Amino acid sequence: MLTILFENADLLAIAKPSGLLSIPDGFNPDLPNARDILAQDFGKLWTVHRLDKGTSGILLFAKNAEAHRELNEQFTHHSIKKEYWAIVLGSFPETLSIEKPLRINVGSRHRTIIDEVNGKAARTDFECHEVFHENYSLISAFPYTGYTHQIRAHLYSAGYPILFDPLYFTELSTHLSLEVNCRRLMLHAFSIQFVSPQSSQPITLTCPLPKDFTDCMHLL
Repeated sequence: MLTILFENADLLAIAKPSGLLSIPDGFNPDLPNARDILAQDFGKLWTVHRLDKGTSGILLFAKNAEAHRELNEQFTHHSIKKEYWAIVLGSFPETLSIEKPLRINVGSRHRTIIDEVNGKAARTDFECHEVFHENYSLISAFPYTGYTHQIRAHLYSAGYPILFDPLYFTELSTHLSLEVNCRRLMLHAFSIQFVSPQSSQPITLTCPLPKDFTDCMHLL
């Protein structure tokens, strides 16, 4: 059963757990995914944005085509604001802004890479909450653009990979997972701010950190 964070006539927001796809997989459509699970109770839903399978946190769907169109416009004009929390390797600075062009879906593993020639302009701003013994940091990420794996690729390129990232950072996964007994990607969609298609009023939704994320924080 998925946790419902917000619902009205136009919108549905849930707390997606790590390990669950946001929408059907193009290569294996039978894999469990949030949209199809929710459709059993709510009927047809329109995809507003996606979270990577390993990312937990707030996931927003539209209940009708008009709401979907209006929210897409907000994403296009960068007026929707999102905040993610992550645990990364290294002692993170108090603030950091990364502006590096990204090219998505590269190679057999479909990674996102920094590409100064063919990449598209991308920016992510960061703030540090806490440094654990100078080895790991708890941070917030504020993506201005919204490319696939943007936060993961930007952090990896800057030398602050997200813990237990199976695509961008595997060097410490085996050893560290034994220490903290956790193997999930340490990235969580914490909040989203947008304008309601129904009332034109601003809405801010948040999703508490899940237990597996806070357990890792405490152990570090």
